[in-house]
Amino acid sequence: MPGKLAPGRPGDAAAAAVPVRPAAAGPVRKELWTVDASLPAAAPAPGAAELDSAAVTAVRAGGGHVLDSSHVVFPNGAVTLVLILAESHLAIHTWPEENLIAVDLFSCGAIDAERVAGELVTALRLTDARVRRVERGAAGR
Repeated sequence: MPGKLAPGRPGDAAAAAVPVRPAAAGPVRKELWTVDASLPAAAPAPGAAELDSAAVTAVRAGGGHVLDSSHVVFPNGAVTLVLILAESHLAIHTWPEENLIAVDLFSCGAIDAERVAGELVTALRLTDARVRRVERGAAGR
């Protein structure tokens, strides 16, 4: 499947829709934030539309910019949702048969990833949430 040009790249008519940040003077902080949690036991597992809405709202609350999204719904009702962000990407995976959800937010640059994770936990009414941060990239870069 062919890729897409990011906003601000030559040939992109929507470049003005997403602010382009000037290159940082030094290395950009790269982090992976993960959330492993339980879905609300009394409610049905969230569908793709609910996950997309919660994810987009959380990213915006954290100062991020959604460029594109895609999802797949599996026969058992499980959903994988991916948002392509100006700041990198966010992926959500659900396992309704196990009452589980996993969120991965890889961030490069200015986004409040901790807030994004907190907003998702609240919006999706997640329980037993474990939020972790992992620094990515080579040491010192």
